[in-house]
Amino acid sequence: MIWKNKFDTDSINNIGKNTMVQHLGIKITDVGDDYMTATMPVDYRTVQPMRILHGGASVALAETLGSIASAACVDMNRYNVVGIEINANHLKAAIEGKGKVTGKVTPVKIGKKLHIWNIDIYNANNDLVCVSRLTTMVLEK
Repeated sequence: MIWKNKFDTDSINNIGKNTMVQHLGIKITDVGDDYMTATMPVDYRTVQPMRILHGGASVALAETLGSIASAACVDMNRYNVVGIEINANHLKAAIEGKGKVTGKVTPVKIGKKLHIWNIDIYNANNDLVCVSRLTTMVLEK
């Protein structure tokens, strides 16, 4: 297991209250030994005018998952974690009214100062709609 902090999905979701995470409807749904998953609705909060998932919403989901995963890998009493680079490739549309998208974050590298995360996002049909990579930096408080 890569997580240094003990937590459950409810405690993680409570951290996102009164933030963009709550506004977009992002919810952590599963925590495994080396991954986390979250869902986000494809609705008026997350679509572009063509009524498909906005690329920025996909990136917000990816950064949320990667940042939470990164924070879970360090002693939060001693360190903060900040995102320093993110990229995303949008591969397929997710259409409003066709359910949620699901993101899954897995580690590429967990170092002492840098963490790199891969985030895959799937539509309700389990089609890959976005691949993203996030780099976070670990900073002493």
